Amino acid sequence: MPENAHRVFTRRQEAPPPEPPCEHLAVVAELPEPSTHECAECIAAGDTWVHLRMCLDCGYVGCCDSSKNRHTTAHHDATGHRVIRGIEPGNRWVYCY
Repeated sequence: MPENAHRVFTRRQEAPPPEPPCEHLAVVAELPEPSTHECAECIAAGDTWVHLRMCLDCGYVGCCDSSKNRHTTAHHDATGHRVIRGIEPGNRWVYCY
């Protein structure tokens, strides 16, 4: 190795400790069923959606961020409601903004 070359050493890093669970998720005892399986705002605009999400604060159902209109995120921005769930068949996940 030439004299002016430098060796790069890397230290093996440990995984960071897990973050504490979000306090908003702690209040979700069970996942309620949605009242609808469509995004009413997309239908009114003549659009379609990719996936649907439901607000666990008020039950609002809207389209996901992969959809053109991102109605669920717009609902969060307008209301401050933080916790949503996926309502596609088999989805049991919950997310906090």
